[in-house]
Amino acid sequence: MGNNPFDNFSDLGSFDNSYDEYSHPVESGTDIILPEEKDQRSGHFWYNFLIIIFGLILTIKLMDLQVVQGVKNQYLAEGNRIRSREITAPRGNIYDKSGEILAKSIASYDLELYPADLPKDKTERYKVYSVIEQNSHISVESLAGMIDSSGLFSLEPIILKENLDRDEALLLEVRYKDFNGISVTKIPTRQYSEVLGLSHVLGYVGKISQKEFDNNEGYNKSDYFGKSGVELTYEKDVKGKDGEQQVEVDSLGRFQKILATKQPVSGNNVYLTIDNGLQSEMAKDLNDMSNQLGGKEAVALAIDPQTGGILGSVSLPSYNNNIFSQNNFSQEYQKILDDPNKPLINRAINGLYPAGSTIKPVIAAAALEEKIITDKTTLDTSIGKIVIGDWVFPDWKTHGVTDVKKAIAESNDIFFYAIGGGYDKITGLGVDKIDNYLEKFGFGSKTGIDIPGESAGLVPTPPWKKKVKKESWYLGDTYHLSIGQGDLLVTPLQLINSISAIANGGKLYEPHVFLKETDSSGNKVKEFTNKIIREGFISNDNIKTVQEGMRQTVTSGSGRALNDLSVQAAGKTGTAQFGASGDTHSWFVSYAPYDNPKIALVVLIEGGGEGNVTAVPVSKQIMNYYFTRP
Repeated sequence: MGNNPFDNFSDLGSFDNSYDEYSHPVESGTDIILPEEKDQRSGHFWYNFLIIIFGLILTIKLMDLQVVQGVKNQYLAEGNRIRSREITAPRGNIYDKSGEILAKSIASYDLELYPADLPKDKTERYKVYSVIEQNSHISVESLAGMIDSSGLFSLEPIILKENLDRDEALLLEVRYKDFNGISVTKIPTRQYSEVLGLSHVLGYVGKISQKEFDNNEGYNKSDYFGKSGVELTYEKDVKGKDGEQQVEVDSLGRFQKILATKQPVSGNNVYLTIDNGLQSEMAKDLNDMSNQLGGKEAVALAIDPQTGGILGSVSLPSYNNNIFSQNNFSQEYQKILDDPNKPLINRAINGLYPAGSTIKPVIAAAALEEKIITDKTTLDTSIGKIVIGDWVFPDWKTHGVTDVKKAIAESNDIFFYAIGGGYDKITGLGVDKIDNYLEKFGFGSKTGIDIPGESAGLVPTPPWKKKVKKESWYLGDTYHLSIGQGDLLVTPLQLINSISAIANGGKLYEPHVFLKETDSSGNKVKEFTNKIIREGFISNDNIKTVQEGMRQTVTSGSGRALNDLSVQAAGKTGTAQFGASGDTHSWFVSYAPYDNPKIALVVLIEGGGEGNVTAVPVSKQIMNYYFTRP
């Protein structure tokens, strides 16, 4: 026996020859699958299939969260830690020509709700709603609707109450200090000078509308936007650039610390041609006369004839534009809308009126320029009327033998009937030439003033009458047009702008209220450049003749009340009929000093009677103030 350890097992024989009773011969290459093994393999297949499906779903979901919505989810996650709070930039101030402030930004407060900081548990969230309802009188249902509309995870604030005064803001800040998602935010709001009539010039601001938001870049939906007047025209100039503050908050939305601040940049300051002292005097004098007459609608408008700059503008009734910065402005605004006298209308640029005899200097200039008459032409008007067939065209009094200067001074209707439509030895301009010169003086189209809402007026023509009234043009229409009656409609601005062109020697300027603009540091950004619409359409000699006629209005005519001013003045009265009752508007246009005009003024009192009775006294008071103040 050797040392091999397996030698003892050699007698057992080979395993190849062993078998048992369950062994069967099997053909080579054939697999045997038992029934229980078949069931087991089927189970494995469905198990693997489900694993694959769930894996695909998980992969797609992960791709959606990490790739498709990755930026959004990162923003939301970051929002749990950082909040960006906009810092509204103050609007630039608005000043008069001498630097007196007319509109400025002051502190106001808004109560804001941040949906993302509210409790996510519905019960806890409704507890917050209940506290808001108790303290701020906003119903739980309204609050829930606001949150549903914006989304519970929204980082954009919802403004619950705006334009809070300081006392109310401090009170609410204390009441809500322990509640997440509620904040009292300080914002700038507008405060306007309460000088009567300035509201129509300055306008006002309000929350930006959807249309304004869509049409203007760089605005948020909570921003304010100019709605009328200078605030609208120069919206982009005075708006400023908003700032931003990033603050860190905890998981409950409670403030932790300020991370970064981008300071807002105030809007540019706008200086106007308005003389606030003159504006105040105009408002006082016009309002006093209006009240004496029972509250008549009225206009006073002053302009610098050498530049076209508006010195003062009053339209009665007026309104207080500060109401738009108040909590209950909607109620006050509704009162204004319901007022039958329509105080929101700026009658100085939007009101349409028959000009009456104030148009006569323009007609006289046209007749002189077309050589229909000369400064020596006379006409005997002693009869006091013109009779054409069955038609009678009367004058308001008899004037005797008259030339163009006397006709202007005494407002001789017959003389102007003649130079307009023809009479006796005067051939007349005819309607086409009258219309042509009216348009040259700026009637029938907008002047282009930088205040929204201007009307174009109406210069009637034969085609217009045929189309609108279905009637032919008659000689009587030309006669009426020649004295500022009939269908001619003008704005006070158009009228005083045309008179300014006569006063300054024949230059028709584009009127404006903008003077200059500075940045918040006082550096000049831009300055207005005077724009001449038209000049040279009336010769210097003919302008001089018309000026002399307007001077005679003051020295010996219907404007004699101005003859004792400290400076020489010129003017023209007007008594314009309107309606079927025979009522008349009271007009007076004037300028001074006569030899070097610094101011041109129009006063209109609706239904005020004769021009020399109501409009002239107001004009005298205004002129007297302008030339005698310290």
